[in-house]
Amino acid sequence: MPTLLLVRHGRTTANTAGVLAGWTPGVRLDDHGEQQAAALAQRLAPLPLAAVVTSPLERCRQTAELLRAVPGPGGERPGALVEERLGEVRYGDWTGRELKSLAKEPLWRTVQAHPSAAVFPGPEGEGLAQMQHRAVAAVREHDARVAAEHGEDAVWMAVTHGDVIKAVLADALGMHLDLFQRLSADPCSVSVVRYAPLRPFVLRTNDSGGDLAALAPRRKGRRRAAGARGAASSDAVVGGATGT
Repeated sequence: MPTLLLVRHGRTTANTAGVLAGWTPGVRLDDHGEQQAAALAQRLAPLPLAAVVTSPLERCRQTAELLRAVPGPGGERPGALVEERLGEVRYGDWTGRELKSLAKEPLWRTVQAHPSAAVFPGPEGEGLAQMQHRAVAAVREHDARVAAEHGEDAVWMAVTHGDVIKAVLADALGMHLDLFQRLSADPCSVSVVRYAPLRPFVLRTNDSGGDLAALAPRRKGRRRAAGARGAASSDAVVGGATGT
C-alpha cells in the first residue's frame, strides 16, 4: 500500500483575479504561489518520492517542477509524468468567467448542493461525477503501478487541482459526491491517502504546514500497526492505531 500525496498547485493569477481558469492555457503561479511551492518542497525533503504525476495544465506542471527542485533522501527526484485524467474539471462555457458572475447562474446552486448532478454547459463541459470517475481511476492505476515497481512502502505524489482532490478524497472517505463541498484543498496543501486491499485510509487532508517526515517509509523490521502508514492490513485498529 503506497502512500499517495495529493498536492494542489500553488496560487495562480486566476485565483487572485477571481476567475475560473479551467483548462485555459498560460495560467501560471503568481509570486506567492511560487513561494508556497518552494516552502512545500522543503517540507517534502525528508520523503523519498518513487513517482511524481501531474495534471497537464501549466500551473500544476510548474508546481511539480518547483517541488522536484529540492532533492530527497535518495537525491534527485524522478521526472514528472503527465496524466490527462488528473486535469482540471472541464468547465465548458464557464471557463474564464468571473466567479461572482457564475454565482448568479442557476447551475451554481446545483454545484453547491447536488454536485453529482452538475454538468457544465457547452460542448467541452463535463459533469463533476465524470471528473471523479476519471480521477479516481487514474490515482488507483498509478498507485498499483508504484506498488508493483517500487514496493508497498513507496511514497508518490500527484499534483492536481482543488475540485479533483476533493473528489478523490470523497471517494476515499466513502462520501457521496454530493458531500464533497464539505472538503477543502487550499493551494499547495497536501492530502494523504493509502489504498489498502479492502478500503482506503485517509491520513491527512488540506495540510498546509504540518511536518511530513512521519510519512517516510519505516525501517524494515519495525512492527507496524494496522491502519498506520506502512500497514499491510486493510483492518482498522479497534480503539485507534498507535500512530506513525
